[in-house]
Amino acid sequence: MIGPVSTEKSERQASTAENPMPVRTIAVKVAQWIDRLGAVWVEGQITQINLRPGTRTAFLVLRDTAADMSLSVTCDPDLLRSSAVPLQEGSRVVVYGKLQFFTGRGTVSLRITEIRPVGIGELLARIERLKALLAAEGLFDPRLKRPIPFLPNKIGLVTGRASAAEHDVVTVATQRWPAVRFEIRNTAVQGPTAVPQILEAIAALDADPDVDVIVLARGGGSVEDLLPFSDETLCRAIVSAKTPIVSAIGHEPDNPLSDYVADLRAATPTDAAKRVVPDAAAEAALLQELRARAAAALRGWVDREARALQQLRSRPVLADPLRLLEQRHDEAERLRTAARRAIDHELTRESTATRHLREKLSALGPAATLSRGYAVVQRVTGADREVVRSIEDSPPGTQLRIRVADGAVTAAALGAQSLGPRKEPASDEQR
Repeated sequence: MIGPVSTEKSERQASTAENPMPVRTIAVKVAQWIDRLGAVWVEGQITQINLRPGTRTAFLVLRDTAADMSLSVTCDPDLLRSSAVPLQEGSRVVVYGKLQFFTGRGTVSLRITEIRPVGIGELLARIERLKALLAAEGLFDPRLKRPIPFLPNKIGLVTGRASAAEHDVVTVATQRWPAVRFEIRNTAVQGPTAVPQILEAIAALDADPDVDVIVLARGGGSVEDLLPFSDETLCRAIVSAKTPIVSAIGHEPDNPLSDYVADLRAATPTDAAKRVVPDAAAEAALLQELRARAAAALRGWVDREARALQQLRSRPVLADPLRLLEQRHDEAERLRTAARRAIDHELTRESTATRHLREKLSALGPAATLSRGYAVVQRVTGADREVVRSIEDSPPGTQLRIRVADGAVTAAALGAQSLGPRKEPASDEQR
């Protein structure tokens, strides 16, 4: 330890303003220090590939997925061509190589001898495991989805600054409904700072009482670029928010986990604007159509009711209300006349029968018989009077009362003379 320290001190003492070190010395020393690192495995994302035909070296740029840092990489072109999976910009890889410092240009490059296109499979597997976990907890249940308001008072928009997604959402929504209002929160939409910023923006918009719906919007990208929208913390924040949230991440094939937990999934940011804001022209046309249909229905109802009233008014009972009474009156008069005629006929018939009976009684009665010269002889015995039917009933000296047509004569029996054999008095039944 004493030797190198002494050497370093001597070199620092030798390097002064009057005695500076040449560039070649510094370059050689940097190359020596870098060479001490040896071969290393490095993980990153390919952001640039420069592979020219006929050259013996391929140049790549490897970027850190969690920070804004990159590293130049060189390799044999055959290493890229022989890869099991075609490599392209955006691929996530693990490479093995050794850092080199080029003293002539003063640049550092990682010379690799092995490259493995891993990462996408691992990311997809991780996302699938998280998806299964959230589904088992019921966070994808359609019953948890909150309805999107028909016409939101204000739309909260979480998107990248000056991004195409922001332009699409604002432009399309304004075209559909000119009075629409936005509360925009610009955040990082990829990288290590994306999730914290998005969570903060969602919390702020969810606390705003004027915001009726929140839209998460981002354009398309690789699996790594869309990774923040499959973060577990973000998914749980979407579910726990009180304000309905629309997920408009990437394009139609992209399906981050935010699409499953959001209240509404939109295929693109443009689709989100169409589904959140109604089309004023279409709504006006629909309103006009509904008004026309309502007016037609009302006119049809009035016409039907008018026809029904006309049919009722055309009925005899309503067209001439007194006709039925007149018919009943005429019928009652006919019945009364028939009854009077029947009664008169019956009275006439009975009067005639009575007259005939009276005549018979007059002809057969005692008064008529007496008027023809007959008389009724009664034997007077004290207060009793008995009709004399035989000479035996009036022996001589019997006091008699002889009734004639115009009165009665009192006499006494002087004797009796038989006119023939005596007949027995007729019985009551024979009489």
